[in-house]
Amino acid sequence: MLPKENLDDRTFEDLVAECILRIPRYCPEWTDFNPTDPGITLIELFAWLTDQMLMRFNKVPRRNYITFLELLGIKLQPPAPAQTDLSFYITQPDIYPYSIPLGTEVGTQRTETEEAIIFSTEKDLLIGHPEIIHLLTAETVEETPSSLQDRFINQWIRENDGEWRGEEQPLFNPQPEVGNCFYLVFNPEQPLAGNNLAITFRGASATPTGIDPEHPPRSWSAWDGEQWVSILRTEEDDYTGGFSFNDAIENLDTIPTGEVIVHLPQNFPSCNFEGYEGYWLRCVYTQPEESQGPYSQAPKIIGIKAQSIGGTVAAKQSFLIRDELLGVSDGRPGQRFTLQNVPVLERRRDEHILVIPPGSPPQTWTEVRDFASSTPSDHHYTIDSLTGTLEFGPLIQEPSRHVRETKFRATQTQLPVLGNYSTRLVGNIDGTLEKQYGSIPPKGAEIRMRCYRTGGGRKGNIESQTLKILKSAIPYISRVTNYEPARGGSDPESLNQALLRAPQILRTRDRAVTKEDFEVLTLKGGQGSIARTLCLPVTTAGTVTVVVVPEADRNNLQEGLSPSALMLTPSLREQTLKYLNERKLLGVRIQLQEPNYVGVAVSASIGLEPMYQNDQAEDMIRQQLKIALYKFLNPLTGGIEGDGWKFGRPVYISDIIALFQKVSGVRYIGEVILNSFYKQNDVWIRYPEEPRQVIAPGDYGLICSWCDYPNPGHTIHFLTE
Repeated sequence: MLPKENLDDRTFEDLVAECILRIPRYCPEWTDFNPTDPGITLIELFAWLTDQMLMRFNKVPRRNYITFLELLGIKLQPPAPAQTDLSFYITQPDIYPYSIPLGTEVGTQRTETEEAIIFSTEKDLLIGHPEIIHLLTAETVEETPSSLQDRFINQWIRENDGEWRGEEQPLFNPQPEVGNCFYLVFNPEQPLAGNNLAITFRGASATPTGIDPEHPPRSWSAWDGEQWVSILRTEEDDYTGGFSFNDAIENLDTIPTGEVIVHLPQNFPSCNFEGYEGYWLRCVYTQPEESQGPYSQAPKIIGIKAQSIGGTVAAKQSFLIRDELLGVSDGRPGQRFTLQNVPVLERRRDEHILVIPPGSPPQTWTEVRDFASSTPSDHHYTIDSLTGTLEFGPLIQEPSRHVRETKFRATQTQLPVLGNYSTRLVGNIDGTLEKQYGSIPPKGAEIRMRCYRTGGGRKGNIESQTLKILKSAIPYISRVTNYEPARGGSDPESLNQALLRAPQILRTRDRAVTKEDFEVLTLKGGQGSIARTLCLPVTTAGTVTVVVVPEADRNNLQEGLSPSALMLTPSLREQTLKYLNERKLLGVRIQLQEPNYVGVAVSASIGLEPMYQNDQAEDMIRQQLKIALYKFLNPLTGGIEGDGWKFGRPVYISDIIALFQKVSGVRYIGEVILNSFYKQNDVWIRYPEEPRQVIAPGDYGLICSWCDYPNPGHTIHFLTE
């Protein structure tokens, strides 16, 4: 026999105890809790009635519970696709702007045992022809540029090849000071959003700057409409050495030249500062760090130009299927067809079906969530994303007595009659009325899916620089890669997960009001790409802040889970905010942020049982202990219950000792040291104080552990007697 479902395991004694615990809160005057008290007698009576109800409730079969969920319209959620950015590099095309179309597919290398994982671009990528129109300098760096000096006016001329040339121009003050900066303003008529630019500088001869060319104190950024964002991917992309031209190749005129490769943001609007209209880039002389030397002289240039070498665009793990024939209509209501590839990703505007009646032009039909509001003239259909089942509107029979009673009640309460029954209902001889929801495709009509995408799952959470194979020939593209790992892919929802989700849906009613509502709806808005949420207490009136932990690969924890794998990507942020903004109260502003991650590295000395004191056993136990630590000190799989480290919970040495005691072969535990790592100015640094008995991540922080610079991971030493 199958095990019985225990939907509520509270007993009579539990119910009585819970009610008595609530008395001081709701009725503090009540102090007599003896069984002889009449109030206690009433509590026991209602607890007995509730216990009888729970007993009957626990007898409801699981299948009936699932059927109730189906009546509520709750379906299993399909897998979510992983997301990343693809950088395309091109040769010089003949025509600008050059377009890389939406749906361009790039995959991983296919092997004998693994199929290639395909990613498709989410929008068209336009690569423009950049034209620098202003070179501006300022003595101090500001969020909104002001007090600018135009270096091109009456001093430089623009050559036919687009390069500006002229007399020597200092990029900073003659005696450089921290905060000196210069701006490059580009022609707004060319599309540059997401473009990768090579900015070529011609330096003045014999003008050393006094800095370390491998670690210059400067930063590159671009204005994305809201803030200045970094655009220099790595220091190796600056071939000028911070304008020192240390490794630059000199041409025949002995003029040092060098390029700076920048990756412009995908949201890159044209802006107007101080009357200068265009796309804005900025380079700032930053405060030198301990390993950096300051500028002793201002770098000087005699020429500058820019060209596009490619572009970057968002992509999701998906595969596009076009013009799939589903079948031919038989003219009956409630027809069902099945797509050949499942699961089906969320449909875009151009992803819909075409109904082609015999001898008539194709008709575009609209997908709806259900047929509750569909009339017989509406060209509607539904799709189950998980199974790929496409369904047309059903014909429902209703007894005429129910229709008459509905009309009578509407008349008595002065409510409008439900719908136009003369056009929506058809009478039958047996006294029933038939109600058609949605239109029926004509008999003999072809049903075709114009296009749809399939994909998703954790398998799409791949590492950086693995997407390199272009699946279709596109001219002028020399190479493509992903500089960031793909994240956000999740597997389909299980039945048990849906059963747990149902009470949350019934409680929130798809509206964000309470703290729990925001947490639940944020999870739902992430479409499987968000693992955990926490709504913070309101500190600013009208602003709700939700801490988000994105989903990541939980299977491969050999080296832990780095915070870089848990980044809240711009696409995931935009998708979730769009979902929440449609369900929030008027006037509420929602902010999404990542938790304050604190890295932990454990150094421990372990004594083993005599039978395990050999090299092979030690290596195996060392690996087991490290994996146990990576799983335990983990935002997704960590903590005592294994459902993710609790927000704000510190980690104690006693936690590590208790964890080690569960591993076979461990005889005793010696010294245990906790090391912590914090993020400061986008750089992870080690906390100087050691050893530590406890590491606290703060009120809403999260503990995590990984093996990557500067965190060395966990160290296990074995003691010998």
